[in-house]
Amino acid sequence: MIRRVASAIVLLWALGFAAFAIWLPGPAPLTATDGIIVMTGGEHRIERGLALLGERKARRLLVSGVNRTVRPRELAVEHDAPPRLFACCVDLGREAVDTRTNGEESAEWVRRNGFESVRLVTTDWHMPRARFELGIHLDEGVTILSDAVASEPDFMQLFAEYNKYLLRRAAYLIGI
Repeated sequence: MIRRVASAIVLLWALGFAAFAIWLPGPAPLTATDGIIVMTGGEHRIERGLALLGERKARRLLVSGVNRTVRPRELAVEHDAPPRLFACCVDLGREAVDTRTNGEESAEWVRRNGFESVRLVTTDWHMPRARFELGIHLDEGVTILSDAVASEPDFMQLFAEYNKYLLRRAAYLIGI
């Protein structure tokens, strides 16, 4: 009996991993939202957020998890963005150090700005966990539009991220 249960758990885990790896999310439609949240840590995330902001798909952009030493002007130069765009419409979140605190920092920013809809920009393999973290911290009724940046993750990246996602969901279920 124990072997059957263990086998069923392993089979469910493996099927879940296969689905996670095969059906990575993609970019979202160019629908406007109140704000854009970019979680740092992967290629092309900030560029995607800035491009959407430049196309007026939102009023403000939060870059969550920015190093405390980075200045807005430096980020503007690095990403070839007009400094005036940073001056008017880009907020740098400096408190987050991981995906969990990205969710907390971002939810507070959404609350402060009174937003009812946000576009979450992160890498495709990171989206499920990032969306989960943001979702548990947002107030009820706030809409999240997932906008995944395509990447080419290797097996170990997917394996690690899938397990982090499962462990985080399990921790949330037991109240950690």
